[in-house]
Amino acid sequence: MNEAEVLNAQKNKKNLKHLKKKKNSHPLLGALGFIAGSAFVLYCCASIVLTKAEIAEKKQELAVLSEKAEQLEEENDEYQSILSEEDEREFMERYAIEVLGYAYPNERRFYDTMGN
Repeated sequence: MNEAEVLNAQKNKKNLKHLKKKKNSHPLLGALGFIAGSAFVLYCCASIVLTKAEIAEKKQELAVLSEKAEQLEEENDEYQSILSEEDEREFMERYAIEVLGYAYPNERRFYDTMGN
């Protein structure tokens, strides 16, 4: 082969590669890639927004549960103080009168029946 044929063969190879590249790059493929990329970005943005909303909701739930835990701790402290009292009989009498509505045998109770 002479030098002209070698150069001609190299040009033909370059032209074939160039034609192959053009065949692979269809205009619809670029548009589909753009649409797919845009859809992925929108999905990511929506996911971030929904996650932030869920975080805010969970923080609100945490605040409510923390408040309830504080109330239960106060109630628990009250029960602990009642249990630590030396005179259990006094507690039992107070509980029977205030909560259960018991009375002493000679005690008279008056109730307002006016319905106010």
